[in-house]
Amino acid sequence: MSKVLIDAMAELDEDLVIEEVNALIKANVPVMDIVGYLQKGIEIVGKRFQEKRYFMSELIISGEIFKEVSQILKDLMPSGTAKHGVFVMGTIYGDIHDVGKNIVCTAMSSNDFKVIDLGTDVSTEKFIKAIKEYHPKVVAISCLLTNCFENLKECIQSIRNTEFGKEIKILIGGGVLDKQVCEYVKADFFPRTIQETVQYCKEIYGMKSIK
Repeated sequence: MSKVLIDAMAELDEDLVIEEVNALIKANVPVMDIVGYLQKGIEIVGKRFQEKRYFMSELIISGEIFKEVSQILKDLMPSGTAKHGVFVMGTIYGDIHDVGKNIVCTAMSSNDFKVIDLGTDVSTEKFIKAIKEYHPKVVAISCLLTNCFENLKECIQSIRNTEFGKEIKILIGGGVLDKQVCEYVKADFFPRTIQETVQYCKEIYGMKSIK
C-alpha cells in the first residue's frame, strides 16, 4: 500500500500525488491499485469535509487532482468495451459532487464495462430514460450530501415502480452513506471500495455466482 499517495491525496498535494503516481507506474504497480490508493485519500478528504475541516473548495481541488491523474493513467487503462455489460451511473439531483463518481466510472471502464456517465445533479427522469435506452443490469447513484437522502430514496422508489424496476440492481456510494442509509433508501448494495463495486457488477452480469 502506498501511504505516501494516500496521504498526498488527503493533503491535496498535487505535485506529490503526480510524483508518486509516476513512481508507482514505473514500479509496475497495477493501475487499479493506484486508483484504489487515490480513492482512500479522497475518502479522507470527504471525512474532513463532513467534520468541517475541509470545505467545498477542497472538494473541488480533490476532483481536479483526480482528473489530472486520470490523464496520466488513461493510456494504461483499456477503454470500456461492454465486454461485461453496461454500467449506468450519476450523482443524485441536488448534489453536484463528482469525485467519487468519476473514480468509479474510471474503474468500471478499465474493467471492460461500457460506462454511461450521467453526470451530476441527475434527475429521476434522466436515470429512468438512461435505463430504458441502455438496458443495464446495474445502476449506481452517488450522493455526498445528507440532505439528499430523501432525493435518493425517491429516485430509487421511482425506478422500482417502473416495469423493469425489479430486474435492476441499484448501488449507492458516497462518504456520508452507510449500510443503514442503504436500507433506508432501499438500495441493493453499498460497496465500500472500488474492488467491491467491480466484483459485484461482474457477479450480476454472470461472471461469478453471487454469494
